[in-house]
Amino acid sequence: MKSRISTFLLILAAAATAFYLWDRSKYQIASTMALPLKEFSTAEYPEDPAERSVMNGRYRQRALTLVQKDAKHFDFILESKDPAVARIVWKDVDVSLFATGQPAWTRAHEGNQLIALTDREWSRQQVSFKKGNPHLEITGGDGYEATNLFTADLAKNCLNAGLWEIQLTFQENNNKALYYHAWFTFPLGHYRKLVEANSGVAYSTIWRRMEHWVNPEGAALDLAGLRKTVSERVPAAIFPRTERVIAGGEQKRKMRCVTADNIRTWADYFDGREVHFAAFIKPGRYSVQHPWKHQYWRIGDYQRTILRDIVSPAGTNVLQELELVFRDTRTGETNRLFVGGFDAAQLPQLPIADYSKGFYRPMGISVPPFFQSYDELEANIPWRSPYFSFILDSKDRWINHHELSVDGPVMHRDEKDPSLLHLYLLSYERHALVGHFLIPLSVDHSARVLHASGR
Repeated sequence: MKSRISTFLLILAAAATAFYLWDRSKYQIASTMALPLKEFSTAEYPEDPAERSVMNGRYRQRALTLVQKDAKHFDFILESKDPAVARIVWKDVDVSLFATGQPAWTRAHEGNQLIALTDREWSRQQVSFKKGNPHLEITGGDGYEATNLFTADLAKNCLNAGLWEIQLTFQENNNKALYYHAWFTFPLGHYRKLVEANSGVAYSTIWRRMEHWVNPEGAALDLAGLRKTVSERVPAAIFPRTERVIAGGEQKRKMRCVTADNIRTWADYFDGREVHFAAFIKPGRYSVQHPWKHQYWRIGDYQRTILRDIVSPAGTNVLQELELVFRDTRTGETNRLFVGGFDAAQLPQLPIADYSKGFYRPMGISVPPFFQSYDELEANIPWRSPYFSFILDSKDRWINHHELSVDGPVMHRDEKDPSLLHLYLLSYERHALVGHFLIPLSVDHSARVLHASGR
């Protein structure tokens, strides 16, 4: 008996030691750390949809050093042994604004917290620093970068925790042109502390979700915890299924990432045709060798739109929410797309051709835009945002929008009629638009319903 107990204790001690060493190795940090960079050549990354500079590939072979300034602020130092390559430093960057977190009002409900944290980690956040920004310094080199640098971007990509990117651009022909792109891993030891501070949750309880893409399909959400409904109505919204598809902005560049034949109208996405998108794989690149499918039958039959006035826990202003109701064409079930926590009166008025300049967001709760400047990020703290967007079934259970292949909404008001809202659906990884809805914002008194409940 004693022998068995001794053996058990030895096994337990060995397991504890192995866990300690694993944890120490994985999360070990220092105030100054050299971070390995991955740079892909054109031959290694032919699917790259970026608009490339004529100088692309001419300032490579760089190294990255991370320097911790305090609990939240870091310097990112990008340099090279090649004297022609400039030294670029992102100074005193508040990395907590990049790290996954959640608003105070999702912490009391398990499902709301789970989706807030999961979608925040699954959402791309690319932040630009323009030349002249006090947080950006560029020195040395042959002078070309120092003279012509347009933006220096840091991006937390939408894969596992810690996977980040650097993008440097010049301005050519009035466009942003990429000349350098590299991938690195932000140290998880630093990252987990930032996540804990942002979320109020022990990282040890969520690390697998953050680092290994655990799918929370079916998690129940409490809509009343995200907003209080003031009023609602059913506007005479339309989905012009036979309208020809639209492509601008990054969707025009990403056409090479979509494998599909004869997609001419919105209806073509929903009639069962084979459509594959280039998957986004580690460390953060597109691959046509890894096709991503869709489940558009789950939103195959558009039914109606509900427009609500709401109040968010984030403040006292009356905001808007859209609920688009669909019928699953395979099962007959009802599924619903929600986009809420926005001020319709503040949406820009744009022509359809400029839709990409509108309200352009990922799915999730209190998630920041895909792209913004560092100044905008500092002025709009993510976990204070009233915004939310997700797809639920009829029982308020979360549907995995990545597997469905809808990654966010785009919205703007009509360039001529400010009471007409245009809503577009972004496909998986924003490769394409897969729907266009026209929603009147003016009140139709015959359809107005006042609500006393919080639903």
